[in-house]
Amino acid sequence: MQGVAPHATAALRTRAALRVALSHYVANGLSVALGLFLISGAVHLWLGAIASAAATVGVIVATPPDAPGPRRGKFLQMLPAPLLSIPLFFAVQMLHTMPIRLGMVLIPATFIAFSAMAWGKRGIPIAIAVMFAMIFSMATPAPTGLQEALDRTAHFALGAGLYVVYATLANLAMNGRYRTLLIADVLYSMAALMRTEASQFKAPDETSDVRDTPAPLLGLLLQQTAAFADQIQGARDIALESPRTPRRQRLAGMLVVVLEMRDQLLASELDLDALTQLPEHAPALAEMRSVLEQLSDEVVAIADAMLMFRTPGPLADLRPRLSMIHLPADHPHAPPHAGPSPAVLARGLANRIGHINDEVLKLNKLMRHEIEPDLAVVRANWRVFVSPTAWSWRPFLALWHWDAPPLRHAIRATLAIAVGYTIAVFMPWGSHDYWILLTIVVVLRGSLSQTLERRNARVAGTLLGCVLAVGLLATHPSAMLLLACVTFAQAIAHGFAVRKYLVTSVAGTVLGLVQAHLLNMGASTTFALVERIADTLIGVAVSWAFCYVLPSWERGQLPDLVRRTLVAQALHARLALGLGQLHDIDNSIELEWRLARREAFDSLSALVQATQRSLAEPRAVRPPMEPLEHLQAHSYQLLAQLSAIKSMLVLRRDRLTPADIEGPLLRTAERIESLIGSAPIASTPMPTSAPATALGGAIPLPDPFENDISPWLLRRLDLATGIATQIRDDAARILQPSSATAAAPPAATPVAGTVPHEAA
Repeated sequence: MQGVAPHATAALRTRAALRVALSHYVANGLSVALGLFLISGAVHLWLGAIASAAATVGVIVATPPDAPGPRRGKFLQMLPAPLLSIPLFFAVQMLHTMPIRLGMVLIPATFIAFSAMAWGKRGIPIAIAVMFAMIFSMATPAPTGLQEALDRTAHFALGAGLYVVYATLANLAMNGRYRTLLIADVLYSMAALMRTEASQFKAPDETSDVRDTPAPLLGLLLQQTAAFADQIQGARDIALESPRTPRRQRLAGMLVVVLEMRDQLLASELDLDALTQLPEHAPALAEMRSVLEQLSDEVVAIADAMLMFRTPGPLADLRPRLSMIHLPADHPHAPPHAGPSPAVLARGLANRIGHINDEVLKLNKLMRHEIEPDLAVVRANWRVFVSPTAWSWRPFLALWHWDAPPLRHAIRATLAIAVGYTIAVFMPWGSHDYWILLTIVVVLRGSLSQTLERRNARVAGTLLGCVLAVGLLATHPSAMLLLACVTFAQAIAHGFAVRKYLVTSVAGTVLGLVQAHLLNMGASTTFALVERIADTLIGVAVSWAFCYVLPSWERGQLPDLVRRTLVAQALHARLALGLGQLHDIDNSIELEWRLARREAFDSLSALVQATQRSLAEPRAVRPPMEPLEHLQAHSYQLLAQLSAIKSMLVLRRDRLTPADIEGPLLRTAERIESLIGSAPIASTPMPTSAPATALGGAIPLPDPFENDISPWLLRRLDLATGIATQIRDDAARILQPSSATAAAPPAATPVAGTVPHEAA
């Protein structure tokens, strides 16, 4: 933070720490820890320390699926993990002293557990929970007989069952706060997107750092937009569930406004490249950048107020400031041209930033109760945008294809556990063999990039966690103090599992070692530090090695993602260009368009994330990076053009001449559908096409602030058709059979970072 006073730097760090402390993931972690403390403490007082230790394991096993979610379906989301875990916990107890038989149960059970990943994000925590049940059962002392195994399993089931009930009630009690915190988190991400966008308002000579060049910025924008698409769905699932009270309606209305902000921010991409090439427009662009950064700060202030239970102060309208920006006039001796003049482009860009300003003001006024949310839009968004909570057999039935990534990962994980268990049995400290298996479970992921990330964090976290745990146990603390430590470690490990795995790894190591100490009734920890580090390194090595066994390289998944992106873009274009909105804004038409818009962003998000993951894979199996980067950038640009067209049709209908635009709208939708409505034939090479002039040559463009804007809309349609042609050609290059073996660029090449923005 160069150039910032020390006290200002401290204040910034304090605010950042406070935002983390008040976040939804920390709140969820604290809720989980409170449940663990209450259940374990109650069982300790009721049945004693041994029963409490087993019940604590039951609670820990039940916690992975417990994340902020809608109230509807919460109990059914929590129930599968204990139901599957209880018999496996008992089986491991009974086979404790029979390593071969234990392996014969452990290995097939691992396959069954990891098959739950067929349900995607809902299935992953269940798979982890089932594996935790078996591994922590291995961590207990061998039972002396059937009765002790039954008692221990009963205490385990008691803890898990009580936690399912607690988690359901806690989620119900925390629902209102989760709604607020998730919307605030979305606002922070939107503010970050706005800052990244503002960074592009620079002339080329202003850019001195390679990291700030337009190409990496576009790649960063695509990655942030992809992450935002995932994040927004999590917020939808909670904020749009039963918005019946005024407060819920206000929060749901804020989420709708954020989505409109995203569209306006996307449209601000347009014409930017043409202006950054003109030195005389640098001061105006700098002022626009300053306004966009100020709007970003105001969005952060609204989010801060939500976290702090405050009402934000009123905001000043920045449109007057935008109108006062000095825009250089066109040179009087410049040759006449039919295209838009730079001065008019700059005014249009400032006006689009003005639309972002309007949405920020709406957010502020919704928080201050000065305006009411658009209930028609909120009600339309209520059910159709919330993820289903019922369980279906379809994902499991679709699992049984050899090239299905969840099936290959289940086989891969099973083989890794088999090898890890075999090694653990022959290790000199076999009584702690579970630590190798625990490392494999938390490190091995479906893709190489995710596994490598987990690998590094796991090793570093284990080293630090071992030191902390051994230091704690060396003081011989009481059982209640250890329970408090387990509670605190559980809060940290659960809260940061998705956000910062290094933190989770440290806390999880402390949690595992202290819990194992409780289960073993204070066994010596003299050799624990070296032992845990060795076990971790073995587990990490096994996980890393098995990444290359039956791998699901991203190259195999990308063709389907490309096809999904093309179809989603075509559908979004058809609905965004629909003629019905020219005459009236019908709720059913708007709902269809919003659903298509979500799929367009979600499909592009999946493509960007898969491409990013592929950068960690061996060069020989990487997909063709250049056309993938071009496809992502062109898809982003098409979304920007369509957002600008949609804004014209909705916000400036009174400045349009329907007779002039109805035919071009219909023809453009048909052309885009014919170009990208289905994937091009991979075996037919397609030459790179120049941007099409789909509407018949150059269009005279009058001042859009004083005249009919129909010519400007026709220009956008023309550009959208040209971009769709480029998308088709990019997709054809990706889907060509020979492209799979094309040489890939170095891993440092940023995703979508080599494609310039669409110049006007």
